[in-house]
Amino acid sequence: MTDAQKRFCDEYLVDLNATRAYKVAYKKCKSDLTARTNGSKLLTNTNIQSYISEKQKEIEQRTEITQEKVIQELAAIAFSNATEFATVKENQVEIKNTDDLEENVKKAIVSIKEGRNGIEIKSADKVQALELLGRHLGMFNDRLDVNVKEKEEKKNAITDILSQMQSVDDV
Repeated sequence: MTDAQKRFCDEYLVDLNATRAYKVAYKKCKSDLTARTNGSKLLTNTNIQSYISEKQKEIEQRTEITQEKVIQELAAIAFSNATEFATVKENQVEIKNTDDLEENVKKAIVSIKEGRNGIEIKSADKVQALELLGRHLGMFNDRLDVNVKEKEEKKNAITDILSQMQSVDDV
């Protein structure tokens, strides 16, 4: 692996943006299109894939952030219920003591503060957590394949694309 390829890999690991990583590693490249194309090609290189995979495992071990932990955290947010940390009785909101809350319930709370109208509790975005979990599980397919391989297929291409778009809208 060349020094530039290694630099590309290290930069790619920062934010998983191959275009940006390519432009940092290959400073003469000014075109986003060229950087995107070449960055994508580099990611198919077996040596680069191995290097990135190895570094990701090192990061996972060093930070102790695993896919399982992320999924558990998302699940805690996605399946949280506001009544687990607050109840309404006779038009009064009763906030539960955080010491009495289960760990999974606490994970869904973003902030607790004293506001103008009393204590305010802000929970994490359940819909976003559900969407991320659904994507991880492959429940959503919102990609369209617009590649047409041969001229004769062009006649059916628009119909195929519209069909795919309709199936995405149906989800």
